Amino acid sequence: MVKIDDVRWEIPLSYKKGMRVPGRVFCDEKNLPKILNDHSLEQVANVAFLPGIVKYSMAMPDIHWGYGFPIGGVAATDPDEEGVISPGGVGYDINCGVRLLKTNLREEDVRPRLRELVGSLFSAVPCGVGQSGEVRLNRKEMRQMLREGSAWAVHHGYGIAADLECTEAQGCLDGADPEAVSERAYERGADQLGTLGSGNHFLEVQAVDQIFDPELAEKFGLETGQVTVMIHSGSRGFGYQVCEDSLEAARRALGKYHISVPDIQLSCAPVHSPEGKQYLAAMRCAANFAWANRQCLMALARKVFEHFFHRSAKDLGMDLLYDVAHNIAKFERHEVNGKQKMLCVHRKGATRAFAPGDPELPACYEDTGQPVIIPGDMGRHSYLLTGTARAAEETFSSCCHGAGRAMSRTAALKAARGHSIRKELEDRGIIVMARSEKGIAEEQSAAYKDIHEVVEVVVRAGLARKVARMRPLGVIKG
Repeated sequence: MVKIDDVRWEIPLSYKKGMRVPGRVFCDEKNLPKILNDHSLEQVANVAFLPGIVKYSMAMPDIHWGYGFPIGGVAATDPDEEGVISPGGVGYDINCGVRLLKTNLREEDVRPRLRELVGSLFSAVPCGVGQSGEVRLNRKEMRQMLREGSAWAVHHGYGIAADLECTEAQGCLDGADPEAVSERAYERGADQLGTLGSGNHFLEVQAVDQIFDPELAEKFGLETGQVTVMIHSGSRGFGYQVCEDSLEAARRALGKYHISVPDIQLSCAPVHSPEGKQYLAAMRCAANFAWANRQCLMALARKVFEHFFHRSAKDLGMDLLYDVAHNIAKFERHEVNGKQKMLCVHRKGATRAFAPGDPELPACYEDTGQPVIIPGDMGRHSYLLTGTARAAEETFSSCCHGAGRAMSRTAALKAARGHSIRKELEDRGIIVMARSEKGIAEEQSAAYKDIHEVVEVVVRAGLARKVARMRPLGVIKG
């Protein structure tokens, strides 16, 4: 790689014959060895082979190895220049994302009964592999939900209209077609609405412990000591099946459209082809499923807080600050070579980060820029940032999405032998409840990069501004 500056590196076109654009990696010297430990940089170079790709194949500082694209990868293709859509550029957990709720509670209101509160959340919110939710839909209702996303949940009592304004894309992608979804996907998603899932998904009670930009924090309604709630989940088995179904069609499309890629996991189809349109229609259904899922999860959390504190969610100030998607492909207008173009932007383990004044932002965030929510691991902080004009110019308005794994789950389990991660967290005042000790060990802090260092890279690169930092108090996991 060629060093551009302290936080930018380039993989030149000369690295591999067939690369259409250079690779652009955001990282500092300290964390570069961690990235070099896996094959994620090779994946950055491979993504640069995609037809119609523009500017760069990019990687955020939380980059690690993924399916086809690295996790932390960003790439935009031009549909008018034979641009493609790649299921591997979105991933299996379509629209895995995170939302942040405010409250008017203080840490001192929660700390004396924290274990009881976390226990109540763990009892009420279905989490873990195979867990079913209380929201059961027949086929007609499910089709409607797949078209409407978060709005379906709100219309059925799982939230309020204001939630939609504070959700990326208002919680719904147009063009979702339930007919593009397989029977198996319907079967897998039938009982999973309002469920957290497993792995790195979580619901976390937090306290704001540092404000970096007092003016922006005030506009967002945040102050030191305030309790927040963060929810991280996605489209569950429904989205996984949509990806699985689409990959086979994308593999067949390679020969049909004479597309050559160095990795079969980068199978793709032209955006305007029947295969491309089919995937986009199904992917949008999964994205809408995920937004409806997080909306229902938030409703469950509000219900627990209401019962626990004997006050309404409104009285508790449980307003949604924002919800952002991490694994998605969307059509957005960006400047390329001095011209505005409608591009297909793949973000896989990356967060949209629109600058102030972007026409897609709701009125409440026009002057601040889009809230960018960056969860850490369950033993370290999470961050609230905002998008910048530099991100709009350089990364198709994209930023990192989390800390990024530093070791595999197998390695994490090996590292946890002989000690209790749960007890270590409790000794630090963090209450964790999960379906198994194994799940906690797999998600220990040592398995992830340092969130503070990752965030500093995107801030130094000018891709985002720091607003506030939240410290974990209690976590539920699958």
